[in-house]
Amino acid sequence: MELNAKDVMALRNETNLPMMACKAALIEAQGDIEKAKELLRKQLKGKMDSKTDRASGEGRIAIGRSREAATIIELRTETDFTAKNERFIAAAQKIADLAVEALPGDVQATPAMTALVDELRISTGENARFARGHKLEQDPGSGAFGSYVHHDGKTGVLVQAEGSVSDETLRQVCMHIVGADPRPKGITAQDVPADIVEKERRFRIQTAMDSGKPKEIAEKMVEGGMRKFFEEIALLEQPFIMDPTKKVKDIVGPNAQIIAFYRWQVGETN
Repeated sequence: MELNAKDVMALRNETNLPMMACKAALIEAQGDIEKAKELLRKQLKGKMDSKTDRASGEGRIAIGRSREAATIIELRTETDFTAKNERFIAAAQKIADLAVEALPGDVQATPAMTALVDELRISTGENARFARGHKLEQDPGSGAFGSYVHHDGKTGVLVQAEGSVSDETLRQVCMHIVGADPRPKGITAQDVPADIVEKERRFRIQTAMDSGKPKEIAEKMVEGGMRKFFEEIALLEQPFIMDPTKKVKDIVGPNAQIIAFYRWQVGETN
């Protein structure tokens, strides 16, 4: 059959696939572009499914927002070149927006999300995959969400707050969480995971004993040091990165409360 060169080029531009593959698909689809796209997706998805064992250590963090919910997702691929591609960035954002409709908590990939990932895998030839997602939910008017994705797309933060606090303040808190060193491990000292606390305590006790201190004295010395440790890794107690003369809790103010935060970086195991 005679093909319209513009149709072949349009299919090429939309799928990012070779001209000959687009031409063959259009011939088989009798010139129907939508049918040709579906044929290409089915044909090439089978080939890509055989390559899912390839490492996908690059990617992007994206955040979706609505009035009542917010999501953070991680989309991975094999190379930084693809992760910076406009198609990949757009797909990550679409997946984050779709995740807003999911149930609260950890997000499972829906058919619509999977279709977006399949399109990326086909058009890039890389093992793109939905790595993880999480959704937070709140009653309208009871609080607010803050978010920030670093300029390289590799680190993002989602914060949930209750009370009266401005969007700009929450954005600044998110930026602090991205840049803070050490990285905050809990909102307050009581929120720091028990395994992190115990590991630090054992390390400090062993260090004191290695210096010649008896165990009983070492344990007493460590308790004082642990208070400083909590100030270093509890978010609200950290010096605010944009004004170290203040703590994060001073920036949040007395009329608001941070109730959750997620700091995700591409390639983490979660």
